[in-house]
Amino acid sequence: MYKAVRARLRALVCRVRAARGDAGMVTSEYAMGIVAAVAFAVLLYKVVTSPAVAEQLQAIVKRALSARM
Repeated sequence: MYKAVRARLRALVCRVRAARGDAGMVTSEYAMGIVAAVAFAVLLYKVVTSPAVAEQLQAIVKRALSARM
């Protein structure tokens, strides 16, 4: 029984050590996600601040403020 427990423990330790080898890959995935999110935010900012969209947003706000209650 002792040998079986020891073998399972050894297998578990080997799996944990193997999983630690990919630690850098997780960091790079986070970095790529942040870069993609920032790129999307910049694109969205450019669209929202364009003259056509700004004009439409102002019209919506003016219409909402002038509505009767």
